[in-house]
Amino acid sequence: MMPSKPFQDTPDADTVPKPEVATPAIVLRPLGFGEPLRWLALGWRDFLRAPGIGLFYGACFMVMGWALLEVYAQAPAYTMALSAGFLLMGPFLCLGLYRVSQRLENGEQPDFGDSLMAWDTRTGQLAIFGFVLLVLEMLWGRATLVVFAVSFDGMPDLKGSLLALLEPENLPFVAAWVAVGAIFASLIYAVSVVSIPMILHRQTDAVTAGLTSLRLVLTQTGVMVWWGLIIAVLVGLALLPWFAGLLLVGPVIGHASWHAYRAAVAD
Repeated sequence: MMPSKPFQDTPDADTVPKPEVATPAIVLRPLGFGEPLRWLALGWRDFLRAPGIGLFYGACFMVMGWALLEVYAQAPAYTMALSAGFLLMGPFLCLGLYRVSQRLENGEQPDFGDSLMAWDTRTGQLAIFGFVLLVLEMLWGRATLVVFAVSFDGMPDLKGSLLALLEPENLPFVAAWVAVGAIFASLIYAVSVVSIPMILHRQTDAVTAGLTSLRLVLTQTGVMVWWGLIIAVLVGLALLPWFAGLLLVGPVIGHASWHAYRAAVAD
């Protein structure tokens, strides 16, 4: 009779150490200073391939500008604070344009209804990212009102013209307002320049998308500052004829931002 072997405990499946699966790092491609102009060209191409959808979103941008003018007519002191909110709405309004460029890139026919519902598949992460931007907008607006309060004895009457701010006695206020605005605008741009198209395109959480966008700006600062300046100049020029320029500039920049993301973030 063979001696029995000593009983050996079989390790439980839950207690066996599992091999760690490394999460692949998000790779950023090197960019040249000619890239932003190429993104604009691609954005213009996408606009021409779906002009009706682009003009709808451009009209939305234009109406936002008119609403801002109405706010200025009723409560001028709040115009600068609320303008930050309108700037934050831009990337989310561009979601539909990102979806159009995505469809065109895949060789598909873009659909207006599909562009309107682009947020539907990533609602949770977009809501988280939107909340972060909303907090930054509220801080920006509060900082602007504080600058007004410490610069003037009460809120100034600016219903005549914004040029009243350029009077010599108001130059310290202008300098402080520009400094505060530059800080918040730079922060918002850094965390959002490629975040929203990235959330739309891949199964990426809001934090990862924001940190990737920030890493892109910090590692390729020159190109991304150049891209930001191009956007600022184009939007500034589009505001001059009663915001009518946004009818074209808005959708073209939206499409171009999609191509900026696709060029900067590797698959």
